[in-house]
Amino acid sequence: MSTQAAVTAADLPQTSPWPTFWIASIAVLLVSIDTTVLYAAFGALRQGFPDGSAADLSWVLNAYTVTYAAMLIPAGGLADVHGRKRMFLLGAAIFIAGSAACGAAGSIGLLIAARVVQAAGAALLTPASLSLILDAFPQNKRAVAVSLWGAVGGMAAAIGPSLGSLIVDSMGWRWAFYINLPIGAVSLILGYVRLQESRIAGKVQHVDLVGMLLLVISVGAAALALTQSESPDWSRQTIQLIAGTAALCLIAFIAWAANARHPLVDLNLFRSPTYSAVNLATLSFAIAFSMMFFAFFSYMTIIWGYSLPLAGIAVTPGPLLVVPTAIISGRIAARIGHRPGLVIGSIVYASSGLWLALVPGTAPAYWTQWFPGLLLSGIGVGMVLPSLSGAATARLPQNQYGVGSAVNQAVRQIGSVLGVALTVVLIGQESVVRADFTTLYSLHAMLALVTGVFCLLVNTRPKVQ
Repeated sequence: MSTQAAVTAADLPQTSPWPTFWIASIAVLLVSIDTTVLYAAFGALRQGFPDGSAADLSWVLNAYTVTYAAMLIPAGGLADVHGRKRMFLLGAAIFIAGSAACGAAGSIGLLIAARVVQAAGAALLTPASLSLILDAFPQNKRAVAVSLWGAVGGMAAAIGPSLGSLIVDSMGWRWAFYINLPIGAVSLILGYVRLQESRIAGKVQHVDLVGMLLLVISVGAAALALTQSESPDWSRQTIQLIAGTAALCLIAFIAWAANARHPLVDLNLFRSPTYSAVNLATLSFAIAFSMMFFAFFSYMTIIWGYSLPLAGIAVTPGPLLVVPTAIISGRIAARIGHRPGLVIGSIVYASSGLWLALVPGTAPAYWTQWFPGLLLSGIGVGMVLPSLSGAATARLPQNQYGVGSAVNQAVRQIGSVLGVALTVVLIGQESVVRADFTTLYSLHAMLALVTGVFCLLVNTRPKVQ
């Protein structure tokens, strides 16, 4: 029998779990917004750094997501061992400092470096926030709480571009980062005062630097090969070499994880068919999700000639549907499991991609040509994105809350990196035409259907007592 003991909120006097939920969610709101806010600021960044190419500027997004993905997994373990509250507060402080550095950056290189700092803070606080929530709620309420937590993140990621468009147009791209400072400070102060500490007593956390390095190189090289695949300055042989490096590092990462004493990713997690299927579904869905929003602002501003604020307003109805849809989906999942909602939601999301691929033309016709597809996307995201997080953690033992949820979140970030890279390849050039978006949204629809196929293997149906 294990000598480890879980020190959790359940051991403390019973209080309402909702303050914990809202404090943790404020920070996750900021992190999730920051993963997508620059989709709207991409044009402003190109104007602010005219010497940088679209591929170069894509690393302002991808440096964040690659670092975030690699650090999420050890961060989950650190939260379990050293205290979820402690890691949450440390992550929030680093994230705030990184945000300030991003806003003050005077070159692309400094901005990318500051984004790495931001990502490190985000990685520390994200799994800690979910673990704090899982700890605070009783077993029979966790499905709803996790779905709502996922909905907050999904909604924040979804409103990031529209919020970013308003901020960037009125105050400049630097304020897309400065806006984090006061909100982050509120989360930090409330967290210090109100959150209760929890950890897995007696456990020792080992940080797998080799695994982290292999993962960063693999994901980063794959994104680099994609973004530079059409560049006239890069030879075909160089691109193939980079792509081969990505593949070899991925193979080496898996081999290392299978044999290392303390690997970055415990491959035993993937012995569960449900956990494996959820993470494959998360990867395909995240690629489609990032492609959708990156493409939206390009279509609105380039094809239809909308101003950036008008494009931001135009995208808003979809995200507004995410939270209510997620709440309903979470309640249903608590009763019958996540699979029905995930499969149906994937089909709805695929329908939105198909609509946007085939219906909108070159002349603006928002209500008849774009709005229906936007509603489908909001419902699809609300049904799928939060439920993937809930399904990933549904059967995890308590001592794997942090690392198990962190692996799932890392997979989502890797998908975002690949989605951004693919979008830069498809519509990142100077001259974009309508047909380019047909290809992109068709791929979006296909990835959504692939998500639904993986979700057929998910089984989180509550066990009969």
